[in-house]
Amino acid sequence: MYYENDREQEIIKYLPLVEKVVNGLNIKRSDYERGDLYNIGVIGLMDALEKYDKDKKVPFEGYAYIRIKGTIIDEVRKTAPVSRTRLSQLNEYYRAKEKLEETFKQTPSEKEICQELKINDKQLSKIHETVHQLASVSLEKVLYSEEGNDIELMDFLEDTQSVDSEEALLEQERHQLLTKNIHILDKREQTILNLYYVDELSLKEIAYIFDISVPRVSQIHGKIILKLKESMRREYDD
Repeated sequence: MYYENDREQEIIKYLPLVEKVVNGLNIKRSDYERGDLYNIGVIGLMDALEKYDKDKKVPFEGYAYIRIKGTIIDEVRKTAPVSRTRLSQLNEYYRAKEKLEETFKQTPSEKEICQELKINDKQLSKIHETVHQLASVSLEKVLYSEEGNDIELMDFLEDTQSVDSEEALLEQERHQLLTKNIHILDKREQTILNLYYVDELSLKEIAYIFDISVPRVSQIHGKIILKLKESMRREYDD
């Protein structure tokens, strides 16, 4: 009984950490309210308390932060409205694009990619929608992850002794690179990004502003993400 009471006190003690993680996430999914994310985070906290090893001399707060964040993101990803088929199609898109780049030594046009994949404009729009859905958690998460995978390496780290300083430097570098490359977008694309990520408007609200359909907004958003990824990849290669 003492153990149970002690564990309960530990959970209560670190509940502010769960709230900190939830407040730091930008999850644009209408089926997840803040309370839902908080409850999932508590499960992550309980898992962290169960698995924490004091002998490793890793600060519990850092270890628990990543466990809580990883639990929430894993749950959101598991219920994401993106099927394996659509993820497979997205990966085929990336492979075709890479193949054409190696062949012609330049970035292929969307028309060339469609010809390589033997798909039409409507099917390409579906791929853009898939990218949009994968970006529903965080713009930077999609831009800085492997193709078709929206989980950061940091989510899986066990040793968090120097997470704060390293993550801060990485975050600063990413922010600078992202800000620089956003300037390659045209005015409408920049406005859509700002409305979606900064002003946190819904797709329906953005569609109303531009007098276009909701699916069209998601397609444009997916196209913007692909353009940014390509721009930053070229910069890294250089």
